[in-house]
Amino acid sequence: MSSKFAVWIAFFLNLSYAIVEFIAGGVFGSSAVLADSVHDLGDAIAIGVSAVLETISNREEDSQYTLGYKRFSLLGALITAVILMTGSVLVILENLTKLFHPQPVNDEGILWLGIIAVTINVLASLVVRKGKTKNESILSLHFLEDTLGWVAVILMAIVLRFKDWYILDPLLSLVISFFVLSKAIPRFWSTLKVFLDAVPEGVDIKKIKSDLEQLEHVASVNQLNLWTMDGLEKNAIVHVCLKQIEDMEASKKAIRHHLKDIGFHNITIEVDSDQDSHACHKRDIHAIESQSGHDHHHH
Repeated sequence: MSSKFAVWIAFFLNLSYAIVEFIAGGVFGSSAVLADSVHDLGDAIAIGVSAVLETISNREEDSQYTLGYKRFSLLGALITAVILMTGSVLVILENLTKLFHPQPVNDEGILWLGIIAVTINVLASLVVRKGKTKNESILSLHFLEDTLGWVAVILMAIVLRFKDWYILDPLLSLVISFFVLSKAIPRFWSTLKVFLDAVPEGVDIKKIKSDLEQLEHVASVNQLNLWTMDGLEKNAIVHVCLKQIEDMEASKKAIRHHLKDIGFHNITIEVDSDQDSHACHKRDIHAIESQSGHDHHHH
């Protein structure tokens, strides 16, 4: 299933659900349900934005964006995280006062609402779960937490049928909000790092440099830039000095082979010889060769 289609389904489900919850939360007097409607509305907006950006991110590179549009999908993930964080903080502030003055809640209404919600969320998460992009992983995480939140709401409604412990409602809404925050903040941070061109997560640049310097004809590695456009495809620029310029083709092959093995797609290699050591320091370019591995993966 295409990621585009999955994201749009998620958007319409969340939006319609947020509206239902908002009304139901008001009618049944439940702040936990209202907390969840804020969460869902935030999600729906975020998913809508990310759906548009995900569509853009699948475009081929052109004269304006020569590196392609992959970053746009990250932008969606960043916006999603920001919306989730903001919504959660607002709900927390709203509910702290309610802890001291709990309001009565209509438990039967909430119970039925919860059962319907869990069903819808489980279906939606099955649709999105196969996704690979950062965006889709945020979405599926997000259905999981929705489902958990609703299971808690159902349990609360069952307890309220027998006991009038109305304080459970604001307590639950705080728990939901803190849970969402604990997930959104780390996601936001890892996405931001990709955005700022950090070395991809799990890549050991020192080891890669020393491995390249171990290769047969390589005298030294003068420059090594590693980054990723979208958290999935990794890119590398390498500038090496060779002992003999005659070994240029063989060494470029070896370098490319090594980098491909550890998961780099787009590799640009620049080569100088040690004999003309001045060039090695000044980085005169004998040969630039770039090969932007156009192996686009189709979902």
